[in-house]
Amino acid sequence: RAVTVMADGRARTIRTNAATVGEAVEEAGVTLGADDTLSVPADSFPRDGQTVTVLRVTGGREVREEEIPFRTERTYDPTLLKGTEVVASPGRPGLRRITYLLRTVNGVRQEPRREGTEVVRRPRRQVVKVGTKAAPRSAAGVDALNWHGLAVCESGGDPHAVDASGTYGGLYQFDAHTWHTLGGTGLPQDASESEQTYRAKKLYARRGESPWPHCGERLHG
Repeated sequence: RAVTVMADGRARTIRTNAATVGEAVEEAGVTLGADDTLSVPADSFPRDGQTVTVLRVTGGREVREEEIPFRTERTYDPTLLKGTEVVASPGRPGLRRITYLLRTVNGVRQEPRREGTEVVRRPRRQVVKVGTKAAPRSAAGVDALNWHGLAVCESGGDPHAVDASGTYGGLYQFDAHTWHTLGGTGLPQDASESEQTYRAKKLYARRGESPWPHCGERLHG
């Protein structure tokens, strides 16, 4: 029988009485590596005129790491004003390692195949407290002042604004210490606009325009 063996870019045609395709490949002088395969089963019977292709296979393993996202749990807190959210316990992503089998056939890289997964670190959930307490809207004697004008001057009217130094935040650019002395929790830029305005009114009732030396005059404009 005439059998053609295609290997390493060459065609070898032999006449053979071999009982299996594998024997015919050996007779053609082609040596198979440990991971090499044939286009037909090696133990099949060689047919006259048949072409057998040798598939040169190389491979290895690759380990990749990926984050496991954490979930966020929100709990209601009646001591926090409505619209305020405070991170009580920060979350942390987990980590998993994934092993892939890499395979190249006749110089062509195949799609990596996932072999196994190992969780190296489990994610830690994030706990956020959500305020439910109704926020007071006024402080005696100061409601008629131009609070919008002050906010535009201090922060451009952005309740989440933070100055370049990271010290002052919110509509009225409170520092954290002042915010806390006024009864605020967390950071001012994380509070609702109504709470920020209420705390600013309380501050004005205590200290007048002095906390806003450059923009305080806007309150009367």
